[in-house]
Amino acid sequence: MLAVFRKPKTFKLRAVHSQEKFGVAGRSCQEVLQKGCLHLQLPVAGSRLCLYEDGTELTGDYFWSVPDNSELVVLTSGQTWQGYVSDLGRFLSAFHKPHAGLIQAARQLLSDEQAPLRQKLLADLLHTVSENIAAETRDEDPPWFEGLESRFQSKSGYLRYSCESRIRSYLREVHSYASLVSMEARDEYSRVADLMCRKLRASRYNGSYFDRGAKAGGRLCTPEGWFCCQGPFDVDTCASKHSINPYGNRESRVLFSTWNLDHIIEKKRTVVPALAEAITERDGREVAWEYFYGLLFTLENLKLVHIACHKKTTHKLGCDPRRIYQPQTKPKRRRPARKCR
Repeated sequence: MLAVFRKPKTFKLRAVHSQEKFGVAGRSCQEVLQKGCLHLQLPVAGSRLCLYEDGTELTGDYFWSVPDNSELVVLTSGQTWQGYVSDLGRFLSAFHKPHAGLIQAARQLLSDEQAPLRQKLLADLLHTVSENIAAETRDEDPPWFEGLESRFQSKSGYLRYSCESRIRSYLREVHSYASLVSMEARDEYSRVADLMCRKLRASRYNGSYFDRGAKAGGRLCTPEGWFCCQGPFDVDTCASKHSINPYGNRESRVLFSTWNLDHIIEKKRTVVPALAEAITERDGREVAWEYFYGLLFTLENLKLVHIACHKKTTHKLGCDPRRIYQPQTKPKRRRPARKCR
């Protein structure tokens, strides 16, 4: 009977699949539920109320402890609500297959918006929903190829070329270092560099790293073309969860060019000088050039990182001294001949 003398509590109600809210006041959970169902034209039988923020069901015992103007969701039989997560799930699903109405509405909002933060959010939204990830050829997505030479007719072909170009630049650095090697060791250094060049040609300069059509073990992306930042050289993962799909649209393609294939053990400061030193001081030993090849050109020592995760500081990591030279085989000791008796 005490509830009869209390001031009615006020709530904001909404249905599961609607963003529209309306105010309801009542002195009991049942009264609020009945008013909400009447407004939404839902059956009272089997319906219930829950808190929008976390999905907690509202009961008679809990009714008076809930703050005024709390947001409630009306659920009918069989419906569930998990709080903010439910709204977020529907929000993300809208971008999985965005329809023309969503894109048009976002463009209209952006054209009328003046606040910088809201402008950025809307621009990012449009950037995301305008992606044409599934398209592969120039005919299917002409805007993606704007500014590229006509010889590039597929997205995978261009991104493979982009990766090859990076790997080729590493090889040029190896060749150019020959001028710093002593005259006595220069020929051997050039021979090793040529061996690396041949191996790279055979692997097509590891261009498969950026090719979404390559086999799973040979690419850094998903079959759809999504790349994830692997984090700075000194950590295992990217704390910011950076990701990008350069196959989506032209802007993503351009932005992807700012991502780095970062050498964990530094190429210029460490790996190339260590290779030159190993050749100079080999003293009859055979340099394990394939170990250096792995450090220079493969995922053994390369990490794909967002520009914000690319640390320019000295890595202070060195080559493994046990792997610089090929292991020397010990000559078998000959057993002494047995004397005849």
